[in-house]
This record gives sequence, structure tokens and C-alpha cells, in this order.
Amino acid sequence: MHDALYLSAAIALPYLGALVAALLPANARNLEAWLAGGVALLSLVMVWLLYAGIADGGVARFEIPWVPELGLNLVLRMDGLASVFAAMVAGIGFLVVLYARYYMSPDDPIPRFFAFLLAFMGSMMGLVLSGNIIQLVFFWELTSLFSFLLIGYWQHAAPARDGARMALTITATGGLALFAGMLLLGHIVGSYDLDVVLAAGDAIRAHALYLPMLVLVLLGALTKSAQFPFHFWLPQAMAAPTPVSAYLHSATLVKAGIFLMARLWPVLAGTDAWFWIVSTSGLITLLVGAYVAIFQHDLKALLAYSTISHLGLITLLLGLNSELAMVAAIFHTMNHATFKASLFMAAGIIDHETGTRDIRRLSGLNETMPFTARLALVAAAAMAGVPLLNGFISKEMFFTEAVSAAGAPTWLHGILPGAALLAGIFAVTYSLRFIHGAFFGPVTADLPRTPHEPPQFMRVPVEVLVFGCMVVGILPAATIGPFLAVAVRSVLGDSTPDYSLAVWHGVNLPLVMSLIALAAGVLLYRLLQPHLRAGVDGTPLLRGLDGRRIFDQVMVFLSWRFARTLERLLHTAGLQMQLRLLVCVSFAAAVLALLPYGLRAGDVSLTGIDPVVALMWTVGGACAIGAAYQAKYHRLAALILLGGAGLVTCLTFVWFSAPDLALTQLLVEVVTTVLLLLGLRWLPKRQESAGPGHMSARLRRYRDFGIAVAAGAGLTAISYATMTRASPEGISRAFLERAYTEGGGTNVVNVILVDFRGFDTLGEIAVLGIVALTVFALLRRFRPAPESIGTPDQQQGEARDWLLVPAVLMRLMFPVICLVALYLLLRGHDLPGGGFAAGLMASVAILLQYMAGGTRWVEDHLRVHPLRWMGAGLLLAALTGAGALVAGVPFLTSYFAYADLGWFGKLPVASAMLFDIGVFALVFGATVLMLIAIAHQSVRSQRAAPPVAQIPGGDD
Repeated sequence: MHDALYLSAAIALPYLGALVAALLPANARNLEAWLAGGVALLSLVMVWLLYAGIADGGVARFEIPWVPELGLNLVLRMDGLASVFAAMVAGIGFLVVLYARYYMSPDDPIPRFFAFLLAFMGSMMGLVLSGNIIQLVFFWELTSLFSFLLIGYWQHAAPARDGARMALTITATGGLALFAGMLLLGHIVGSYDLDVVLAAGDAIRAHALYLPMLVLVLLGALTKSAQFPFHFWLPQAMAAPTPVSAYLHSATLVKAGIFLMARLWPVLAGTDAWFWIVSTSGLITLLVGAYVAIFQHDLKALLAYSTISHLGLITLLLGLNSELAMVAAIFHTMNHATFKASLFMAAGIIDHETGTRDIRRLSGLNETMPFTARLALVAAAAMAGVPLLNGFISKEMFFTEAVSAAGAPTWLHGILPGAALLAGIFAVTYSLRFIHGAFFGPVTADLPRTPHEPPQFMRVPVEVLVFGCMVVGILPAATIGPFLAVAVRSVLGDSTPDYSLAVWHGVNLPLVMSLIALAAGVLLYRLLQPHLRAGVDGTPLLRGLDGRRIFDQVMVFLSWRFARTLERLLHTAGLQMQLRLLVCVSFAAAVLALLPYGLRAGDVSLTGIDPVVALMWTVGGACAIGAAYQAKYHRLAALILLGGAGLVTCLTFVWFSAPDLALTQLLVEVVTTVLLLLGLRWLPKRQESAGPGHMSARLRRYRDFGIAVAAGAGLTAISYATMTRASPEGISRAFLERAYTEGGGTNVVNVILVDFRGFDTLGEIAVLGIVALTVFALLRRFRPAPESIGTPDQQQGEARDWLLVPAVLMRLMFPVICLVALYLLLRGHDLPGGGFAAGLMASVAILLQYMAGGTRWVEDHLRVHPLRWMGAGLLLAALTGAGALVAGVPFLTSYFAYADLGWFGKLPVASAMLFDIGVFALVFGATVLMLIAIAHQSVRSQRAAPPVAQIPGGDD
């Protein structure tokens, strides 16, 4: 029980904090910082409370049923590896919040910053604590989304927008590949549960789908952790505020790919494919990132490329198929988080207090910022691998693995040590440039601001992290040793090798390599100083390999050349071509799917033709044919005839005892007919003349008639073949038998919608809301020709002259229709009705008021907030499902009981009613929003409307 509470709180607290932070006033910077810091600290406490149960190799686990039949349950799981990453996410997150309190300007939108930061923290916690691989992918994509918002926080700046777009494009594309890979992984194992996956390593590696699955999973991991050839997006993310950079580069976003590879190492590693893909990418990234970092003039860019290099080092270790290399990888991941976060914060302090991060302009800051200089010096020394600091120990472990390379081919033994030594030399060089270029040399007065020490509490996070670098470097076994052991044991289990965290191992080859790297790095920096002092932009030898330029060229090709080619091939001035293509493709897909099996009628005998139904469909068919014919001459007549065909469909539902469908069909016909009627006036005139090389109008109609007949006949054949077969009794009988006993309703159709298939309904109303928003977004800038609609006064005059008596009746009908809508909503669980029908009925009430009084009258008398209705409806429907999870049952499981009201009797109460109210609210809001988008064109086209349209009746 305690595990469930702590695991849930560790993820839920950041999201709740983000919601609260977004609602705080803009001038409450202290309150927002206290809130975000408290949330991060509480999440860290939750992790610590769970640690006691997993320190001896146990696993804390909490599972909530979701769709058990498909293996899709919500599973929260913490073992040693997850605890280390969760502690980094929460602990460094707390320090970043404290730092951001003093870094961010009061003029910035601070609530938005902390809301995004906390939501990102919650996404990272969800990722590392996921016990279901599909759930892991969900949080994986959330981290991409919130990192996009954080990187583009200063949205007024073009570099921030470009960097955010690039980061989202690369990481989200990798996320799609990861999703496909996880689906294959679940298919191989037969389960999406992480514990089951981790126990099936031999079966996974022996499966025929192992290689494509591995490539897809590694695409996700390598793109997220900025590994070659996807490394170029990370330096562009430097446009984010420095607290964001410190957080993303040290403990969160870029470590997600490392976490994934370490998490799945027991089941995916150990093969040649794993070795070549992972180690090759890591080795190239290690060297390229370190080399390019030397020549960066921006402090954050230098640190960004050094991050790429260190991530490459960890990736290389993970690719070596060695247990000791895995130990070194986890250890260096922890060390890198401390010294890299402190270095980014130091760079932010320099920028904050001097107004620049350009090394070419910085010099002598040791005189004016001595405390910051010493903190940065220690952190940079840890990054360079100086003895008695944490980076030195993990670097020696890396050198040891590079020398032994137990899992590598023989010919690679001679390459890895040299590459590792070269990377160590480069690390010393760029670390020296960071320190010497910014803090030493003559004091310069050519700075935007007079440099001075930052506020004390702005420096505290750096001091804490630097203290960690020193303590771990001096006493590694006593400080970080137990946590590293728990993390390693959770990954390797019984295969955990013997390793030592001693500072001194005697004089050996790795120590000699470390000393050579230190000396050669200093020498290389001295040799490069003339070139670096000259301030030449670009990286020698790699000027032509600009990842950003290649990315931009690819994006230009995809979004311009390729898109223009598709547009030329598929685009037409009207929708007829696209509709024709859609129908033809659907017809061809159905034919190809049925060809192997054939299409034969079933054995059910036919009943006689009922003359009433035949008469109805004679009228309905005539209306349909008439609508197609009249569309050529008179669109209004075509619309009326189309409504007639819809009415016959409604009567057919009534005839076959489907009152719910009949009621919904009738309301849909009313609403869509009015909306189409409002839009008819802006459609362009039909062009009957055919230009040279074009088909004549008559031939086009014959062609379209042939396509329509073929599609209709095919659908008729499929329907006939389906309805003449005896349906399995289990499906319908199960719904009928369980509707009341398990759903609490006698209206089986409504119980299916809000209970048995409630998740489908939730998705459908979400899609409906998206459609409504899309319609409004498309029409908000649309301006019809003024001569086609008349002036607002003319419109209001027409309403007074022609609709005077009907207008009064329509206004009197408004409360009556609303009452009917409420009646349909309340009775829907037992009798025909429900949220969807009630929402449409309420929309009809608003439609009548628009028709009677026009847009101005409705704005003045009915204050409708459609976005609020939509948001409240979707939230209520989702919270109803979440309430079931709290009760320990699958999402959207319904509960019903009878409330005893004394002499009033017993009142049936079902949780599905709340879900139905949410459906009602969203359907009503979405319909009204589309009505507003269409009906307002008549008035807004005559006004000097602002670029972004306002929804009448409020600020929504």
C-alpha cells in the first residue's frame, strides 16, 4: 500500500504542481519558486522512502488494470536503476528550481516557466518509473513535448523557436520508431509488462524480429540522447534559458536514451548487432563532440558539445557487451549529472552577471567573481578527469574497459585505447578553454554589464553539486558506492561482476593514460591558443559537416519540394478530386481485402418485402437521386432533398426498433442541415465549362455516377453478406445480459457507449473537440465577399421583416428545448436519450436563436463559452475514468447503486452518468463552436476584425 502511494505521488505531484503554477499570478515569483521547489523535494522524499525496500535488490511495484486482455495495464515500478535516475530527476530538479528563482527575470512569464518545468519533471519521473513498455513510450513522448515548450520558452526569439522545432522533430520522430519497436518487442515476448520482458532475454535475441526491433528501439534511444548522426539538435537547444539547459543536459532529457539502453541491456545486448550499432555511434559521438567543443566560442555551446561527447562515452560503454562496462556507464552517468549541471549553472551566472557568454569577450573574471571561478574550476576539473574528483574515477573505469574491450572483436583492441585517450585529451582541452578563457587573463571592461558575484542562493546549487564532485572523488565507496551497487544489481542481477571504487589502484595502464591525457590536453590547448584567440568561427576539418545545415536542407526538401510535388499531383481547386480519390482508394482496398476470401451470401433466409419500408425507401431513393441532380442547378434544393433522405433513414431506424439511433439521426440531420445552409452562401459558383485538355462536364458527371454506383453496390453487397449470416450469439447476448447487472442501465445502447466501450467514446468526443477547434481555426481568418452577404443592418432588418413572429416563438422555445435536452440527458441510461443526443438538442436551441435574432442578439443575450464547455466535458469524462482507477478497477469501470431517499423511494445512481454529462458538455460546446465559426462570418467580414477572432460571450 505504501509503495503504491509513494510511486503514484512521485509522478502525480509534479503534474499537480504544474497545474497550480500555471494558475498563479505573474508577479508571484517567490510563491512559484517555493511551489516548484517543494514539489521537487517531495518527489525526492517519495523516492527515498521507496529506496529502503529496494536496497536489498527488491522491486517496488504498483499495478492498475487498464485493458488486461491486451496487456495494457498501468504499472509503476522502481528498482535500483530507476531509483538512481528518479533521484537525479527530482534532486537536480530541486536545485534547478532554486537557481531559476534568481536567474529568471521578473518580466518573464514565470508561471508558464515553472508549469512547463514541473510537467517535464513529471514526464521524466513517469518514464523512469514505468513498468509497462507502452506506458514508457507515452511518457517518452511527453518529455519531447514539454522539452519543446521549455526550449522555445522565449518564443519571441527566432533561435528559440528553431531550436525547439528541431529538437521536437528529431526526438519525436525517434519516439515513433521507439513505439514501433516496443510493439514488436511486446509481440515477441507476448506481453508489454517490463518484468516479463526483462525475463525473456534469450527468446528475444533468438527471435526472427530481433534485428528490426533492435534498430527501431535504438533509433529512439540514440535520437533522444543526441548520438551520431542525430547529435546536431542538442547545441541548437541552447536557446533555452540556462536553468532549462542545466536540467536537460545533466539529469533528464538526454539521459532518457541512456536510461532506455541500460534498462533493456539485459535483453537486447550481447549480440553483434547491438555492439556495432551502439558502440559505433557512441565512439563517433565521443570523438566528434569533444573535438567540436574545443572550437566553440559560446560557453553553453561548448558545454553542449561536451555533453554530446560524454553521452557518446556512456553509449560506447553500453555497446561493449561487458558487465564491467555497464558498471562504468551507470557510474559515469551519475558523475556527469553533477559536474555538468554545475557547469551550466556557472555559465548561466556568467551570462547573468556580465551580459555575455562569448569567451572571446570574457577575461579575468577571477578578479571580480572569485567564488564562482573556484566552483567552475572544480566542476571543469571533474569533467576533465582530474584526480580526487568524481570524473577521474569513472574516466579510469572507461580507460580500463577500452584497454580490455572484452566484448569487442580482436582488431578493435588497438583502436579503442587510442580513441579513448584522444577523447580524454580533447576533454582536458575544452575544459581548460572554459576556465582559462572566462576567468583568467587580463580584466576586461568591454562587457555589457559590470561583473560581480551573483546572489548567495543563486550560487548554492552550484556549491552543492561541486561538493558532491569532491566528496565522491575522495570517498567514492562510502558515498556513492551503495547507490551504484543497487543500480548495477538491478540490471545485471547474478551477473554483477566484482569491481572497485578505490581512488588508488596502483600504477597501471589506465592511470598512465589519464596522466598522458592531462599533459597532452594542456599542451594541445597551448598550441591551439593562437587559433582560438583569433576567434575564427567554425570547426577546422569539419566545416562541411554541419548537422543543422543538413537538417534544414532535409526539412526544405520535405516541406517544400516534396510537398510541392505532391501538391501538383494531388491538389485541385475543389474538394471533388480529393473525395473522388478517397472513395476510389477505399473501394480498391475493400476489393483487395475480399479477393482472397470471396464475397458470398450467408444461409439466413430472407423475409418478404414490407410495403411500408419499400414505400419509405422509394421516397428516400428519390430524394437521394434528386439531391445529386439538383446539386448541378440549385444547392438549396439539393440540401433539402438530402435532408429528406436522412429523414427516411431516421424512420427506418424507428421501424426496426432502434429509437436511440433514430433520435440521434434526427438531431444530427437538423444540426448539420442548418450548418450546411449557413455555409452554402460562400461556395463558389459551379464551373461547367471545360478547358482544353479537360473532361467535359457531362463526362465528369457520368464518371462520378459510375464511381458512386460501384461504391454503393459494393457496400450493399458487403452489408447483404453480413446480414445474411447468423451473428455469434455471445456478443449481443452478453451485452443484453450484463447491461443492467454490471452497467446499471436498461438502455443497452447507452450502457455500451458509456460503460462497456466507454474508452472508445472518450476518444470519439476528443476527436469531435479537435474537429471543432480545426473548423474554427480554418474559418477565423476567412472573409467572404461583402456583396454576397449584405451588411449587418440588412441582415438584422431581414430578420425583423421576415421572421418577426417566428423569432418570438423561437425565443419562447429556448427554455423548452433546453428542458427537453436535460430530460434526454437524465433518462439516457434507461430510456432512449443520452449525452450525445442531449448535447445536440441543446445545440438546436442555440441554432434557433441564431436563426431568429442573428449573431448580435445572441451575443447580447446568451453568453455561451464553447471552449469552457468542451474543456469541462472532456475533463469530466476523463476524471470519471480516473475515479475508477482510484478505486482499484480498470479505467472507466462503471459503478452503480440505489440511493434511498426515504418516502421518495430509491433513486438509481451510476458513475456513468457523470461520463454522460461530460459527453453532453463536449458535444454541445463543439457544435456551438462550429456554429459560431460559420455564422459569424456574415458579421465579422464587415468589421475591422482583429487577426485572431474572439468567440462571442467571453474570452474563450
